[in-house]
Amino acid sequence: MSALESTKNNRREFLKVGGAALAATALSSSAASYAAILGANDRVNVGIIGCGDRMRGGDLPAFQQHAKEMNFQITSVSDIWNRRREEGAAFIQKLCGNPVEQVRNNEELYARKDVDAVIIATADFQHAYHGIEAVEAGRDAYVEKPTAHTMGDARKFRAAVHKSSKIVQIGTQRRSTPSYMKAAEYIKSGAFGDIVMVEMTWNVNQPGRWRRPDQVPLLKQEDTDWKRYLLNRTMVPFDARKYLEFRLFWPYSSGIPDQWLVHQIDTVHWFTGLPHPRSCVANGGIYLWKDGRQNWDTMTAVFDYGPLDDLTKGFQVQYSSRFTNSAGGVKELYYSNGGMIDMDKQTVTPTGGMNAREAAEMKMKPNLLPSFSLVEKAESVSTDANTHGDPQTAANMRNWMECVRSRKTPNASIEAGYSHSIALCMNVAAIQTGMKVTFDEKTQQVMVGGKVYA
Repeated sequence: MSALESTKNNRREFLKVGGAALAATALSSSAASYAAILGANDRVNVGIIGCGDRMRGGDLPAFQQHAKEMNFQITSVSDIWNRRREEGAAFIQKLCGNPVEQVRNNEELYARKDVDAVIIATADFQHAYHGIEAVEAGRDAYVEKPTAHTMGDARKFRAAVHKSSKIVQIGTQRRSTPSYMKAAEYIKSGAFGDIVMVEMTWNVNQPGRWRRPDQVPLLKQEDTDWKRYLLNRTMVPFDARKYLEFRLFWPYSSGIPDQWLVHQIDTVHWFTGLPHPRSCVANGGIYLWKDGRQNWDTMTAVFDYGPLDDLTKGFQVQYSSRFTNSAGGVKELYYSNGGMIDMDKQTVTPTGGMNAREAAEMKMKPNLLPSFSLVEKAESVSTDANTHGDPQTAANMRNWMECVRSRKTPNASIEAGYSHSIALCMNVAAIQTGMKVTFDEKTQQVMVGGKVYA
């Protein structure tokens, strides 16, 4: 059998098995299947924590797509800024059609008996803290990404989830997207071959990305709880920009890594089964948008991946992102010796694979993948800050609802969130030190120059 015939057979077998798996998944997630689950007819009451742009533009519309069928209902909204709390409650009541109670903070929320689960979309640095609060209060939770950008927060959150046995879904929605699920199956089947390189980009041309110039003047210290906002971060004077434009300021966010890297690096861990990089280096700066921000508007990072006990085998992930020119858009390209997976186009092609002439020089067989689509209809990856209930978020939200019912592990589990947090923390350390960063598997610590990086 030739290498090409073998590849075609592998592809046929992959599509055969993958089709059966997707059919089984569709059957298990049908509305009829819930009738057999204990408590499936009981309503799940949900509290909203943080009612800003991501919640209103992405999570709430996604939730509402499945709320009636799954018998989920929002009962209350918690936000420490009175304006956002009031506007959020009005938005939810209009969207969902039922009364929504306003509470000033999470203590008040968890004191309520009509909250079984929560959706958390607060500032990046607050996710782990609020996630821990939720599971310790006995609630299941959908928690936006990033899981954590310090290892201390990441370890505490993971431990709290395991101790509680609550259902926690992280908002890395690619994990519930059919084309990504197909790609994961294909790579794990062995038909793609060993990954030799991954190239990822997330480029926009948006000076206003993560800026809130119209809202900043509206936020007054007396209308919120600045101390509660800072949580476990160092107390500093009130700053409306650090509250509303937190993605531009460390330690409230790292910007590009917190917001975009985690989505894409998560697929590397998922597709390969590797829990974290072996090393990371990064470079970049604020090259154009000098508006007082602290986090870079341009970054390139390189991650080294592979088995920790085999330095002769592995691959690099080259990650680049910029705010200053949108050419290239959002790309995720996986390469093997036989070709390429393009997650932007959702295709497998022989691009760059070893052809007959190159193989003959070393008396080897050609290695070219067949061309095929991972899905019948391409699913676009939005770079808009408000995704308005995009299909990926809706699928991830539904999976969480299903798992709240079944008590099964969700697609984007706390372990997935912990893994992307390691890569994120390594990236942050590389940005802040300019040095090569590694990870100590035994101590679960980020290391720089042989020392633990706090």
